[in-house]
Amino acid sequence: MSLRLGYGLNGFAGHRLADACAVVSGLGYRGVGLTLDQPHFDPFGDLPGQIAHARRCLETNALASVVETGSRYVLDPWHKHEPTLVSTEGRERRVELLCRAVRIAADLGSEAVSCWSGTAPAGVSRTALWRRVLDGLGPVLDDAAALGVTVCVEPEPGMFLATLDDVLELRTRLGHPEHLRVTLDLGHLACNEPRTPADTVRHAGSLIANVQVDDMVRDVHEHLELGTGELDLDAVLAALLETGYTGLACVELPRHSHAAPVVAASTMDALQASLGRLGAVAPVPGGAR
Repeated sequence: MSLRLGYGLNGFAGHRLADACAVVSGLGYRGVGLTLDQPHFDPFGDLPGQIAHARRCLETNALASVVETGSRYVLDPWHKHEPTLVSTEGRERRVELLCRAVRIAADLGSEAVSCWSGTAPAGVSRTALWRRVLDGLGPVLDDAAALGVTVCVEPEPGMFLATLDDVLELRTRLGHPEHLRVTLDLGHLACNEPRTPADTVRHAGSLIANVQVDDMVRDVHEHLELGTGELDLDAVLAALLETGYTGLACVELPRHSHAAPVVAASTMDALQASLGRLGAVAPVPGGAR
């Protein structure tokens, strides 16, 4: 069994980092998505102290990690997700955050850093937008290559790089660097990809290095609990297993912190049931429920 289940800690915003890790591990998850933001890890705070604390939390609970950079207001308290790689102003601040994320991931031994392009400002040509993304990712990828970190770009509905094909074009424009790979959010596959979710997974194949798990309905970018949207979970997990994916598949429910332990438990049940139907039940660590 290669697939390892994890939980994105942006869905545990009401918990301290140590408590969130303990709950996630106790439910049988094998890793976490650590979003750089309050309350768990401030990327502009005391990095040595926070890295040491995060390492203790992860190691104590035998959890692997990926570093996520999709926090809403970490760079601008007034404007959600801004500035981005395609913003007209302030792009250098996003680049700095991503470079910090790469260094944090290297120090934590995380398996990947995940990022996205941002929403295109009105009136900017595609040529200019491509130049902004390529220029912005340049120093990030340089740092990642030097530190041995994998950077994954996530196609996001409504953003400049919205589909898997957009991210594949990005890799082509950058010369197919080995350490630049793909994050797939399974809900996004139901929301806006032109192929079926299972076919999208197969098309990405060995380039997948980070997976996020949630449900969605077509054309509505809202993260839903499994079984409440239109995603065929069995089909998409079967496709993921076919690719030989060995990374983390972390639940991505950032608006469910109010009921985090309950939602994490029910989601684990849904994932185990789906994997069981596929004959590939994920191993649960000793001591988990």
